[in-house]
Amino acid sequence: MSIYAKTARFDTGRALSEDEMRTIAPSIFATSAHESRSKRFMPIPTIEILRGLMKEGFAPVGARQSVSRTEGKANFTKHLIRLRRLDDGNVYKVGDTVCEILLKNANDGTSAYELLAGLFRVCCLNSLVAHTGTIDAIKVRHSGDVQGKVIEGTYRVLAEAERALAAPQDWSSFTMGRDAKEVLAEAAHLLRFGDADGAVTTPIKPEQLLVPRRQEDRADDLWTVWNVVQENSIKGGLRGVGRDETGRPRRSTSRPINGIDQDIKLNKALWLVGERMARLLRNR
Repeated sequence: MSIYAKTARFDTGRALSEDEMRTIAPSIFATSAHESRSKRFMPIPTIEILRGLMKEGFAPVGARQSVSRTEGKANFTKHLIRLRRLDDGNVYKVGDTVCEILLKNANDGTSAYELLAGLFRVCCLNSLVAHTGTIDAIKVRHSGDVQGKVIEGTYRVLAEAERALAAPQDWSSFTMGRDAKEVLAEAAHLLRFGDADGAVTTPIKPEQLLVPRRQEDRADDLWTVWNVVQENSIKGGLRGVGRDETGRPRRSTSRPINGIDQDIKLNKALWLVGERMARLLRNR
C-alpha cells in the first residue's frame, strides 16, 4: 500500500496538513452521508476523528482513497489513513520494523470505521516502507459515540501491534529449508492468485514469490523469506508465459494489489500464514 507522502520520513517526519489531506483524499472531509444512506446512518466526518486522534498524539502520515465509478460518490468514498506516533523519541534506521494504525472509513455505506494494526519495515529513511503485516482489526459502526469508540479502539489496536513487534526477532530465529520455503510460497500463491474455488490459472509460479528484490533480503530465516514472499505477492511485476485459447504462448505480468480492501485482506491472510509457519518451526 503506497499511501505515504513526503512528510512521512523516518528522520524528519511530520504530520500531513489538512490541506495536503484534502488534495490526496477529499472524502476524509465529507460532512454528510451520501444520498443513498438512511436516516439511521450517522456521518461523522473522518477529519473530526483525526483531530481527536492527533490530540492523543497520533499523526496522519499517509492517505489514499478509492476511485468510485458511481457519479456523485467521489467525495464520500472509502479512504485509508496511516497514523504513527511522531513524538515517541524513536530513532529509526533502515531495516527497522515500526507499528502504525490504519484507519479506514467511508460515508457512502461501503465501510464502517475500521482500525487495523500494521507492521512496516523501513526500506529507506525517506519514507519508503514495505507493509509486513496487518495484525488486528476493530470495527466501529456509524452510530453512537463514534469518536470515543475510535480513540479507545486505537489504543487497543496499538497494544496488539506493539505485541506483534516481537515477530521480527522471533521469526528471524527460525531457519527455513527448501521444503518449508516451498510450503510458504505455495500458500501465498493460492491466496494471491486462487479464485473462489481454489483454482489457479496464472502462469506465475509459486517459486517466483521466493526471489528477493534486494540484496539484503537474501537470507534463509522466516522473517526475511516471509517479507520477500509478501512483497512479491503485493507489488506484482512477476512475469510468466502461459497459453491463450488457441494454444499460442502468451506473456503475463502479475498486477500490484491497489484496492484498499483487497490489500488489507491479503496482508491479514499472509500474516496468519507466517504465524502458523513460525509455530510449526518452533515445535519441530
